[in-house]
Amino acid sequence: MRHFVRAAVAGTLVGAGVLGAGGATATPGVDITAVTLGRTQIPAGLSPFVAGTDLVVREITIAPGGSTGWHYHDGPVFGFVRSGTLTHPGPDCVGPVLHAGEFIYEPAGTWNVHIGRNLGAEPLILDVVYAPPLGFPLFQDAPAPECD
Repeated sequence: MRHFVRAAVAGTLVGAGVLGAGGATATPGVDITAVTLGRTQIPAGLSPFVAGTDLVVREITIAPGGSTGWHYHDGPVFGFVRSGTLTHPGPDCVGPVLHAGEFIYEPAGTWNVHIGRNLGAEPLILDVVYAPPLGFPLFQDAPAPECD
């Protein structure tokens, strides 16, 4: 099933990637790479409830000891842990630990600052679908919360 979902999403979306923007107080990622597998747009007005959305599929690899850096998203994010273990604390510095085969949903908003960490001994590989509003970056770097 997971191969079907991944293949269906990747096969539907085609194109180039969009990179996130950073700030002066950013906490950049460490030992992370991302490959854009596909991109498309849902134009504004296509349906009454869609204001215009980019859809981007990426494969993200985080080396052991690496992290995404603290960030948030302007649109929802849907992910699948293909291999490894994702430690995913949120704004309260508490969060789930997800293993291969598990899904993750990240709601949009500046309130939802979070970080993805690979505290394991093997590479962490994620398959991720971003859905930001048209023209927005995939993520916005953010300072670490006071609890970190």
